[in-house]
Amino acid sequence: MPPQQNNPPQTNPTSPVAPAAPAPTTPVTPAAPAVAPAAPVESASQRSPQPSRQHRPWWLVGLLIVWLVLLGWVVMQRQALYDWWKLRNYHAPQAVVKLADEDTMKPYTRHLFYLNKPQLLPTVSSFRKACPENPDTIVLGCYHPGQNGIFIYNVSDPSLAGVQQVTAAHEVLHAVYARLSGSARKTLNSELEDYYQHGLTDERVKAEVKLYQKTEPHSVYDEMSCTFGTEIAQLPAGLERYYEQYFSNRQAIVAYEQQYEREFTTRLNTLNTDDQQLTSLKSRIDSEQTSLEKQLATINSTRTHLNQLLAKGQTASYNAGVDAFNAQVTSYNTGVATLKRDITAYNELVTTRNKVASQLTTLDQALDTRLTVEQTR
Repeated sequence: MPPQQNNPPQTNPTSPVAPAAPAPTTPVTPAAPAVAPAAPVESASQRSPQPSRQHRPWWLVGLLIVWLVLLGWVVMQRQALYDWWKLRNYHAPQAVVKLADEDTMKPYTRHLFYLNKPQLLPTVSSFRKACPENPDTIVLGCYHPGQNGIFIYNVSDPSLAGVQQVTAAHEVLHAVYARLSGSARKTLNSELEDYYQHGLTDERVKAEVKLYQKTEPHSVYDEMSCTFGTEIAQLPAGLERYYEQYFSNRQAIVAYEQQYEREFTTRLNTLNTDDQQLTSLKSRIDSEQTSLEKQLATINSTRTHLNQLLAKGQTASYNAGVDAFNAQVTSYNTGVATLKRDITAYNELVTTRNKVASQLTTLDQALDTRLTVEQTR
């Protein structure tokens, strides 16, 4: 194939470039400045406060929260703090510790006992200075409201061992009652009233309650709670549960009460028995004396008759009456001997009875904390 001839590339003809015609220029008008309407000028006092752009330090907020929490804790623990402050330097004397041990006080009860800083006072004057209420009534202890003191009369007569233990338990129960919540106190009062009305049979305790109703009418339930818990062995289940919160062995306290109470009841029973025997003996002695007086009158009359017979020489009649006369004399003398024995027995019983009465008086005096008024001359 014959070689091909290279033809040069075709080129389109170029048109001449005409210079660009300038665009018509629009004349520029200067822009008029915008003028805002005038606003009234406010005084400084009329201006609203503008929020500060400064941020409060977070540590101040945290401190405030801590302070509020601490304040709340103090309010909730104010009773415990008060107790701690009051007991901070207190060391219970050995006699006080011994009473708490003997009464089997549980920790909370012992805490309240120590909180009141109990004192055993040996004289009526010192005791009555601390316990001036009801000066004409025998009182063996007192509790000052507000946990401000327990005072116990220190009975020294060994026959009355147990009085301090019962008194200590009685007074600390006042402190317990004072710290009961309103609902707990209401429940307890209801149980006390129910037992008093339907279960209490001890006449001596009934008499105590009646005395409280007379001398402390606004504190009767408080006193009931202290008396029932320390003096009555068997209580309803609800009351037993109440006292179990405060004493490990309430029966030990009741045993102390029964121990010293026996010193009185035994002697009183003896006096009652002796008085009955003395009444019977006195009646028999009076009867014997009346009978002997009649016998003596008969003997004297018979003797006069026999003497008259003898004076008249009526020997046979005289001798016939001698045996009967002698029998009368023998009966009379036997009666006189019996009367003497009965009088001796009566006098001996009077001596024994008076000795017991004296012991009872001594016991009464050992517990008598009444303030006696000095008689003027």
